[in-house]
Amino acid sequence: MGEALQKNNLFQFSIQTKKEEEFVDINSLIYEAIEKSCVENGIAIVYCPHTTAGITINENADPDVVRDIIVTLDKVFPIKGEYRHFEGNSHAHLKSSYMGVEKAIIINEGKPILGRWQSVYFCEFDGPRIRNVFIKIIAD
Repeated sequence: MGEALQKNNLFQFSIQTKKEEEFVDINSLIYEAIEKSCVENGIAIVYCPHTTAGITINENADPDVVRDIIVTLDKVFPIKGEYRHFEGNSHAHLKSSYMGVEKAIIINEGKPILGRWQSVYFCEFDGPRIRNVFIKIIAD
């Protein structure tokens, strides 16, 4: 993952995805943004500015959970479908819309409130590519 660009507690990170579909754990980026912001209590907004990618929060303990999510999304939104979009990546646009492109995470005592087994994931649906993630830290 690339270096962070930061201004006014808005952090931009670059991510190089490696596969057509993958989930990249970005917890470390959230911790980095919170630490650099010096905010003890507030909210971290994680945002993906891409129409064929998304953000989700889910289990990090068993990699089969991520695999199961990707396999199920492929069944619901197959690569080959009755799509009209000329670029041939309608399935990726649909997955992005379904998963969403942002999450808000509460910051308490300088740390994100996440469950024991939770990670925040950047969801790649049309890779591999260089992608951006923005994290805005807002103090109480």
